[in-house]
Amino acid sequence: MIRNALTVDVEDYFHVSAFEGSISRHDWDKHPLRVAENTRRLLDMFDDRQVKATFFVLGWVAERSPDLVKEIATRGHEVACHGYSHQLVYNQSPDVFKMETLRSKGLLEDIIQSPVHGYRAASYSITERSRWALDILAEAGFDYDSSIFPVRHDRYGMPGTPVSPYRLETEGGRTITEFPLSTANLLGYHLPIAGGGYFRLYPYMVTRLGLSQINRKDRPFIFYLHPWEIDVDQPRIQTTWMSRFRHYNNLEKTEPRLTRLMDDFSFSTVQDVLMGLDLLA
Repeated sequence: MIRNALTVDVEDYFHVSAFEGSISRHDWDKHPLRVAENTRRLLDMFDDRQVKATFFVLGWVAERSPDLVKEIATRGHEVACHGYSHQLVYNQSPDVFKMETLRSKGLLEDIIQSPVHGYRAASYSITERSRWALDILAEAGFDYDSSIFPVRHDRYGMPGTPVSPYRLETEGGRTITEFPLSTANLLGYHLPIAGGGYFRLYPYMVTRLGLSQINRKDRPFIFYLHPWEIDVDQPRIQTTWMSRFRHYNNLEKTEPRLTRLMDDFSFSTVQDVLMGLDLLA
C-alpha cells in the first residue's frame, strides 16, 4: 500500500486568513487558546492507529505553547514550520517574510533541539506573485516546501504546476523539493481534494475516490487539516457569509471522517514519504 503524507497546520481558530477582516492580529492574545487541547486530541487519534504525521507549527503558537511542540516531537511526529504570524506571503515584503521565517524556524529548532526540514505557507500563499519566497526558503535551509496548490482559487493557487512531488528550481537557481497539495483529475479539471474545507464540504466517498485515484497512479497524496476543524465548540466569529461557510461547515463530521480516512489509507510524515521517493537525502 502506498504511503501518503498526513499533515496538520497547527494554528488556532482566530488565526485563519478568512477572519483577518474581523480579528486584528493585535487582539490575538485576547482570545482563549484552544489549539493545544485540539492538537492533543489529534495526537491521541494518531496514536490509536499508530500513524505518524507532519505538524506545520505556527511560530506564534510555538512561543506560547512550547510544551505542545515538544510533545509533538516526543510522540514521534515531524515538526515543520508554518511561518510566524500567518500572514499571506504575497502581502509581505521579501525582507519581512525572511525575518519571520527565520524567526519561526529557529524557535522550533530551539524547542525540539533538532533541524526543521519542511515549510508550509499560510493559506498556501506561495503563488505566481510570491515565487521569490522559494529562494528564501532554500537559502534558509529548508529541504522541502508544501505550499503550492495547483488550482485556481481566490486566495491561493498556481495552476499549471506539477501535481506530484518534484524537485523545483527557484528563480535564483536554487533547488528545493515541492510536495504540492493534492488534486484529483475530473474531466481534465484539477479538483482540490487534499483536505481542510474540501474534506468537510465533499461527501466522504468523493474524497475517498479522489485520493484513491491518485494512489492508483502509484503516486502518494498529501492530506491536511487544522486542529480547529475537530472543535465544534469553538467561538463563532462574525464575518462574511462565505467565510462562515468555509470555516464552520460540517465541523462535526471532521473527526469521524478522519477516522475513516486513516482506516482506508496508509499514512506517514512528509519527510518519510519524500525520502521513499528519493526526493530527500
